[in-house]
Amino acid sequence: MESALKPFRVLAYIVGVMLLILCVAMVMRYGFGVDGLSKVIAPIHGGLYMLYLVAVMNLGMKARWSWPYMLGVMLGGTVPFLSFYVERRVTVRVAGQVDGRTAEA
Repeated sequence: MESALKPFRVLAYIVGVMLLILCVAMVMRYGFGVDGLSKVIAPIHGGLYMLYLVAVMNLGMKARWSWPYMLGVMLGGTVPFLSFYVERRVTVRVAGQVDGRTAEA
């Protein structure tokens, strides 16, 4: 499970930062008419979000999460700042699961 946690954490931060940059680009595009930045950032964020979904799926399957929980974690990458919060909560949850398994062994 730890092997799936690291890519998830990295992608959660990257997707979160890219989403914030995309929000700034959208404000510049629709507020000030400067749309060059958003045309570059939007597809990059979209591709990275797809990788984030794969990382969530990988971690969720290994951690045996329920589908509603996994969907909630996936949606965490769509709201600015939420991916940082979700990443922290997931890390604590997985660490608890790993500690519980270590104590059982």
